Amino acid sequence: MKRKGANNTYFGNITEAFDTLISGLKTTWKHIPLARKKRSAKNVDSDKYFEKQEGLFTVQYPRFEMPVPEKGRYQLHNEIEDCIVCDKCAKVCPVDCIDIEPVKATEEIGKTSDGTPKRIHAAKFDIDMAKCCFCGLCTTVCPTECLTMSQDYDYSTFDITDHNFPFSKMTEKEISDARADLEKAMEEKAAKARKKAENRATSESSEKSSEAAKPKAAKPKFKPRPMKKKIDSDTDDNKKDDN
Repeated sequence: MKRKGANNTYFGNITEAFDTLISGLKTTWKHIPLARKKRSAKNVDSDKYFEKQEGLFTVQYPRFEMPVPEKGRYQLHNEIEDCIVCDKCAKVCPVDCIDIEPVKATEEIGKTSDGTPKRIHAAKFDIDMAKCCFCGLCTTVCPTECLTMSQDYDYSTFDITDHNFPFSKMTEKEISDARADLEKAMEEKAAKARKKAENRATSESSEKSSEAAKPKAAKPKFKPRPMKKKIDSDTDDNKKDDN
């Protein structure tokens, strides 16, 4: 068998270049007659997808597109109205492509389509598809199934920062108002806790002072009674019986 690249002489390299060129042209000429026919675009789910192995397979994208399976791992989409901002998707993501900034609400702010109450605002919910590894773990842990993978697989851009998709719909004013409400509620809760602790301390000190003011009760003195000797009475009875 002839070893390619083993001949380092000038004419040897030329001979080897001609040999590889002719081998490549033979492969091209072999497929020229087959290139006159074109394969029909079939979905990979079709049973006849592998039926025709010859002919032109490429399409003039983006004017023509190949059909893709309906269920696939493509671009992530979050239906923010059904999101309860539980943060499970961000915690399970192996590449940290989901960035969430939650703001706890002071009361229930609505319900999802499946009736789950919403108590956390989504001040920020960004998914960086440039980091996504399309594992799909985030969609499996979502309790409300609001995080799904859409059929959109073409989101190529010239700027990589455009792959960061924001889903939060809150304005800056709404976020600042939600944070102010939360701080106010936390201050009120802390004030109640301090007042409750002060009342408890006051009641405990008053109980201790009242107990100290009470006179101590006298303890009864215990005087043991002398035991009578039963042996003498028994002996007297025995003497009477003998008489």
